Amino acid sequence: MNFPFLKNFKNKNNSDDEDFLISLKSIIGYKPKDIHYFKKAFTHSSVRKKKNGRPFNYERLEFLGDSFLDAIVSSFLYDKSPDGDEGYLTKMRSKIVSRDNLNKVGKELHLTDLVDSKVKKKRYGDNIFGNLYEAIVGAVFLDKGYYGAEQFVHKTLLENYSDLKRLEGKITSYKSVLIEFCQKNKLHFEFKVKEEKSKERIKHFSVTFLINGKIISKGRATAKKKAEEIAAKRAYFALQDEIEKDKN
Repeated sequence: MNFPFLKNFKNKNNSDDEDFLISLKSIIGYKPKDIHYFKKAFTHSSVRKKKNGRPFNYERLEFLGDSFLDAIVSSFLYDKSPDGDEGYLTKMRSKIVSRDNLNKVGKELHLTDLVDSKVKKKRYGDNIFGNLYEAIVGAVFLDKGYYGAEQFVHKTLLENYSDLKRLEGKITSYKSVLIEFCQKNKLHFEFKVKEEKSKERIKHFSVTFLINGKIISKGRATAKKKAEEIAAKRAYFALQDEIEKDKN
């Protein structure tokens, strides 16, 4: 028996897939062969989905994407800087694929708009943008191969974030700069980390940076390393004149 009205009726799941596909195409620039990879790339671990008994979230794709990002950017730099030695190429690669850059790209692509998560958006840390971007790179590789992933990375990352002249002077780790400065000048330094006691669901860490027992700066964040980097950045600007003189 035929029901004509069903011709105009869309299954909710199919409708959701169509909306997802439209948004996805605007991000990756093509119609995927297998949407499954990208559904996984946008599934947060808080959802606790499983396929064939295995966790279904973006974390494994993030690992894969991270590896291919390094390979793609290394190849780009090898061609772009024929005179650069191994140390220079390594430094430039770390600056291009820095968490700051990947987070910026993830935000520009509005990746969190498609995330399936039980965590409220306002509770996302900034790093989710970079994590999702790496997962998308992994998904594009599985769906379209190395060349497809390379095209995607060139379009979204390398075209806008690979100005080598600008990157040469960019500091990616203020903590490393401070440590080098202190060690060179035989100054005793310390990052004191304290986990804050709170009823909040998300933990916070406070960090105090000291030189020869004197407090130079403080930082606070939801991760130890991030709190240390915040404290280090503040210390860098407090000591910038001395650090710059030391370089010359």
